Amino acid sequence: MLRRLSRRLNRASLPACGLVLALALFPARALTAEAAAGDYRQRLVPTSHGWPKRQSWCVWIEPAAADGPAARWDQLWLQAVEAALASWAELVTIHRSESRESAQVQILRRRPPLQRGRASHGRAELALATNKPGDPPKIEPRVVVSISPGQRPDAIQATALHELGHAFGMWGHSDQPQDAMAGVPGPTPVLQLTARDRATFIWLQQQPGLPGSDATSAGDQVGCH
Repeated sequence: MLRRLSRRLNRASLPACGLVLALALFPARALTAEAAAGDYRQRLVPTSHGWPKRQSWCVWIEPAAADGPAARWDQLWLQAVEAALASWAELVTIHRSESRESAQVQILRRRPPLQRGRASHGRAELALATNKPGDPPKIEPRVVVSISPGQRPDAIQATALHELGHAFGMWGHSDQPQDAMAGVPGPTPVLQLTARDRATFIWLQQQPGLPGSDATSAGDQVGCH
């Protein structure tokens, strides 16, 4: 059984782009990355417990309405989110959960509330959960992703692509607008991960994660239902 480890904090050191982290105060200095050609690893921020990444994730998506006035718009939203999720599935294992409570990533169809008086179309919120005392040490990332339905389908897909990058451990932003993880996006929605996005994520996946967070595949599948 997991319990909440840390509270949500707004990080003033990161660009304001619908991003909220729940960290134990400050990142560990030893985990910060040096700049490298071809990616933006140095712009990512770990938690004080390690990088909030996993080799596989349990994901729950808010279902679309089956009928009624909202059904068509819900389906458009769902198709755009699924397209974004498929891009990340090329790089990391994603298990689909039927249970919101058991998922490590929850994707909600809602406009994020104002943050410091600013509106956004998407937001990812990270919390860390740990198991009860006496059990083997384990800290698990839990992320709530809010994607506003009040956008064009391509904008929804671009927003989901960006926020899912945060959800899967990329807590930081690229400084180049053509990247999916750009802090300041360009005029055209980015619908695919760039080479820099992919290189940064591949580097991240090679870093040490949170204690006990990467269980075996069998264990992950048992917990994802």
